[in-house]
Amino acid sequence: MSEKKIRVLLAKPGLDGHDRGIKVVARGLRDAGMEVIYLGLRLTPEQIAEAAIQEDVDVVGLDCLSGAHMALFPRTVSILREMGAKDVLVIGGGIVPKQDVPVLKEKGIAEVFGPGTPLETIVNYINTNVKKEN
Repeated sequence: MSEKKIRVLLAKPGLDGHDRGIKVVARGLRDAGMEVIYLGLRLTPEQIAEAAIQEDVDVVGLDCLSGAHMALFPRTVSILREMGAKDVLVIGGGIVPKQDVPVLKEKGIAEVFGPGTPLETIVNYINTNVKKEN
């Protein structure tokens, strides 16, 4: 019996319209054997959390280049937890100042990956930190 594939939902919350980076990450995760669902641009935290529940994902990856990460990332985590998704790993990416990273981690973002992070680093982080059921 084959091992269950890690399911990753990627999304761009807020008004940020730049999606080249998240598409590169999506392809890299797919090439690493993960099942990837890319929701697209200009989504609310509520839309992202609802999709994550419906798709039964293991990981939610958020990307923000607009500077709204301090509001949008924690709000998405909060809604996910309220909806019962306690074991979903939530990671962030984009333009996030270093001083914001500890605050985001306190608010439930497991890790933040900035521009230029090697895909292998993201893949290894997910593989190491997703709670595997089988």
